[in-house]
Amino acid sequence: MKVTFYHPLHPVLQKYIEGYYFVDKDDSHQPVRYLTFPDNYFIVSACQDVSITQDKGWVEIHRSLSENLVIDFVSRCSVPTEICYRQSVNEVTVYFKPLGMYHFFEVDESSALKEVLHLSNFNEIMNAVLKEKDRKQQIELLENYWLSKFQQKNLTLAYNILADFDTELIIEEIAEKNGITRQYLNKISNRYLGKPASEFRKIQRFRKVLISNKKTRNLTELSYENLFYDQSHLIKDFKELTKISPGKFFENVDTQQNNIWLFI
Repeated sequence: MKVTFYHPLHPVLQKYIEGYYFVDKDDSHQPVRYLTFPDNYFIVSACQDVSITQDKGWVEIHRSLSENLVIDFVSRCSVPTEICYRQSVNEVTVYFKPLGMYHFFEVDESSALKEVLHLSNFNEIMNAVLKEKDRKQQIELLENYWLSKFQQKNLTLAYNILADFDTELIIEEIAEKNGITRQYLNKISNRYLGKPASEFRKIQRFRKVLISNKKTRNLTELSYENLFYDQSHLIKDFKELTKISPGKFFENVDTQQNNIWLFI
């Protein structure tokens, strides 16, 4: 089973979409298993001719005997999740940056995004993308679809809060800076980012450590560069989000990849 990741080609899409990957079906009948780790993206997948079973922490994909298209939307990934492909499949998955997806659909809260996906012509486009054999044509179909859906939204407060999450300000200070209460800030975070402010920041710090680790493996440096209080704080968050220590994590995970996967 071959997996290939791409960044958007169009500059408008680059602002709102982190990237997308294609999984290509082949003649292999060997199961593929891996762990994927928490992130703050909104993720939309379309998978051709499959049946899927899932629960918190695991997903299993089988080829279906009948033709179908399974659409999956994930707005909150806060625990490591084991993915198992029993056979190879055809799949396309899109990673939207925080707040990005709202510029493509007429909704103003994360809980409504899944429903509006099924009401749009998304299924029709994804079917066309997956049936197309030429990768260049697939990408063109996909990007043209998102460009046709694009609309500029005024999400100033949400973007200001999102930017402040990447600073040393504590939650109370971010709320005060934006002229709102901590409770309202959490309401905005849940509404637009799909999770409370504290959870979003924890995952954001974790992901930044993965990028920083390409330059250094010193946990003390990683801690202070990425807004952890100290090394103990980093280790605690890592264990919560990955179930293993940072040292063990970096031994087993190639952080040079666009998607952080641990094969098991």
